[in-house]
Amino acid sequence: MVQEQLFAETMEETSLVYLMKNYANYNFWANLTLVNWLKNHPEELLEQEVLSSFKSVKLTLAHILQAQEYWYSILTKTEFEFREYGSLNDIFDALLKQSENLAVYITAISEDRFNEKTEIQSPWFTSDFQNFEYVLHVFNHSTYHRGQIITICHNLGIKGAPMTDYNFYNVMAK
Repeated sequence: MVQEQLFAETMEETSLVYLMKNYANYNFWANLTLVNWLKNHPEELLEQEVLSSFKSVKLTLAHILQAQEYWYSILTKTEFEFREYGSLNDIFDALLKQSENLAVYITAISEDRFNEKTEIQSPWFTSDFQNFEYVLHVFNHSTYHRGQIITICHNLGIKGAPMTDYNFYNVMAK
């Protein structure tokens, strides 16, 4: 899968719209970069349990995927279902597909849609925020756990992680 920028930058967009769309592309690129790096390492290591909030790289990737699917369902007002993801390669493929779907959706919505409020009543919390808050949250959440994956990998002796920093993306990868 070759990642290409999913939207053209225009001067007509507000800073908020530009930021949301740029972050959508960044999240897709960062997940693609991380997955491509992880694919070069033994599956047994990526499934090995460690002391962490999620017990392996595989489980952390599944959590990122599940969270992105959850927030996508909130933003698109579709049903969310918990599911099992199968093998590590299944998770890699599903995460990249979901990240692309999320980016395509985010880059297509209007400023009005970003500014609309969406009420959420879930088993974990209740909120009524503007959609751009949820968009920023899902990307921040994925970034947090990508960093956690790098730390898990370091603890497993896996070195040479790729740079997936937002500024690096803006300066070097776009």
